[in-house]
Amino acid sequence: MTAAAKGPASYFPSIEKKYGRSIEEWMGIIKGSPLEKHMELVGWLKGEFGVGHGHANALVAYYRASAS
Repeated sequence: MTAAAKGPASYFPSIEKKYGRSIEEWMGIIKGSPLEKHMELVGWLKGEFGVGHGHANALVAYYRASAS
């Protein structure tokens, strides 16, 4: 039995399905952004790519946690 994903990763299957990009692609997109602050990145994903707030927040939280 596989343990269920927790935290931001729990959103990943629905993010990939809804927006048609892998999580690796999203991490590259975020990495390529000149923005650094959490909410700036969330707003940018929402405005530029049409990502919902919860999904954008999960992507940025995961990116920032893995980058530190």
